[in-house]
Amino acid sequence: MMPDAPKFALRLAQTESDLVAAQRLRYEVFVDELGGDGPLVNHDARREMDRFDPYFDHMVLIDPRRPEGWHVIGVYRLLREDQARRAGQFYSEDEYDLTPLRRTGRRLLELGRSCLHRDYRGGTAMVHLWNGLSDYVQSHGIEVLFGVASFHGTDPRALAEPLSYLHHRHLAPPELRVRSVMYQPMDLIPGERIDRVAAMRATPALIKAYLRMGGFVGNGAFIDHAFNTTDVCLVMDVARANHRQRALYARGRL
Repeated sequence: MMPDAPKFALRLAQTESDLVAAQRLRYEVFVDELGGDGPLVNHDARREMDRFDPYFDHMVLIDPRRPEGWHVIGVYRLLREDQARRAGQFYSEDEYDLTPLRRTGRRLLELGRSCLHRDYRGGTAMVHLWNGLSDYVQSHGIEVLFGVASFHGTDPRALAEPLSYLHHRHLAPPELRVRSVMYQPMDLIPGERIDRVAAMRATPALIKAYLRMGGFVGNGAFIDHAFNTTDVCLVMDVARANHRQRALYARGRL
């Protein structure tokens, strides 16, 4: 059940306790709920970790009523280009060829590991994270956002309706159209045969939120067997998103 009107705090992770709590939340979502795994996942400590963690900024949403170490109820991982250079790559480059984005010469920000504790979904928590992301984007002069988002499961046939809908209705323009490096076609059903309602019902809420903000998807999906997911790459032009965000806030739809 959704807790009553908590007073959230939002910040970049400042302490080891913040980071550990973020990794514990990621474990609950990506390992417990989605069945994911990875070489650095610490099952004994219930922490979802990877080699990129030291390079990302970790935006954490906190419910101060929860105990220390479990206080983080929302997470965004944020990686700017300067941080990616230190890491040797963007995280998404294991799955997508980002050459089109690099060629734009625009300031890029990769989003990743976005998640909310199950008790806080459907309320205002996601709006708080979006607001914090908006402030971060503005302060760093970011022009293009991107990152992988996931469907549960690794059978594209079971996801044919939503994947095909994304391909036919939300494919990125050529200058932003990244391509999966292990290409899984998304146009599995002809456009005229897609049941839009069924497709959107099968699409995760986070992906739908990006689409409402004017986001696009790259060309092809990526099957991530380690995380038990089928990934799409979302790309968003900040100027377009800002315009859509103002309209959505005005209608209370974000």
